[in-house]
Amino acid sequence: MREYRTDALPVEERRQDPAALTSCRRPIPTDQVHPLPAPRVQDAHDTPGMNGQRTALITGITGQDGSYLAEFLLENGYEVWGMMRRASTENVERIAHLADRITLVQGDLLDQLSLIRVLEEARPNEVYNFAAQSFVPTSWRQPVLTAEFTAVGVTRMLEAVRAVDPSIRFYQASSSEMFGQAAETPQSETTPFHPRSPYGVAKVYAHFATLNYRESYGLFAVSGILFNHESPRRGIEFVTRKISDGVARIKLGLSTELRLGNLDAKRDWGFAGEYVVATWLMLQQDEPRDYVIATGVQHSVRDFVEAAFEHVGLDPDPYVVIDPDLIRPAEVDELVGDASRGRGELGWEPRISFRELVEMMVDSDLGRLSTGLPASARAGEASA
Repeated sequence: MREYRTDALPVEERRQDPAALTSCRRPIPTDQVHPLPAPRVQDAHDTPGMNGQRTALITGITGQDGSYLAEFLLENGYEVWGMMRRASTENVERIAHLADRITLVQGDLLDQLSLIRVLEEARPNEVYNFAAQSFVPTSWRQPVLTAEFTAVGVTRMLEAVRAVDPSIRFYQASSSEMFGQAAETPQSETTPFHPRSPYGVAKVYAHFATLNYRESYGLFAVSGILFNHESPRRGIEFVTRKISDGVARIKLGLSTELRLGNLDAKRDWGFAGEYVVATWLMLQQDEPRDYVIATGVQHSVRDFVEAAFEHVGLDPDPYVVIDPDLIRPAEVDELVGDASRGRGELGWEPRISFRELVEMMVDSDLGRLSTGLPASARAGEASA
């Protein structure tokens, strides 16, 4: 096991000049500067590429997790390739500051041949599969498409890995939504799955497909069961970002209400920039194994709302409106993770607290709206 560091920047450093928080060749926009752990890779677990660097392929690189992981891997000397779907308009806002340091290729989880071609071109040592239709409400409106991308698409990628180079290490982004109506609290790697949405069902399929390819074909294929992880790069349609954006708009006089659904739903929220380090650590182990990644601390949507309004000095009661149309057909009432295995075997620990996360997101949206920058594009749409 190689040596690494996972110490995030102190919270107070987030308030410094953004230029001091990045070593990228081009300045990162203010709304994209957030503390990231900074390990340094010592030894490679496999043979590096022809240029002497380790190579990683990230599907869904334009999303929240993909962009943070790309930054992290670049800082550790990787050659980074990103897979994107062909689209009439390409959303690269989150990785625009990395444009001269990464290679983007077109591929589609619906197209087996395109996945094989991407792997043959990139020749990665590691594949991180973040691509999916990942917005739960959309999965109710488009359940079949969600299954094609989020479930069957993973099987296509695993088949491509097996065909091109079975030595590739593969990471699958599983989700705490797989637990759904959980049989126990907190949830760990051994907790039975009971998904409560088409998205959760698709993720369970993908999770077991990854396990099956590991056991049947000997692939180094792992799943990270990440509980809710947020950041200022979260898509504007997700409830946490909807809250931070809405509170910022109200504070600046740009809006008079914040429409939400179930305020009593409880989740385990952490900072996405820290969680992607855990995904990397999973592929550095001697043996493939699945891990729950979570803070182990539970908060309600109401807690998030109150912390956000408190940060800007406002009372939420005059502004929050409960919209019945935003209630899920089958609600997941509460989720909280037990990351004991990850803490013990990976040495991973979350450092950004819930309140620090909320304040980080609100501050970012206040800064963005004050300068007239557009909101981050929709992160939940399938991006590969």
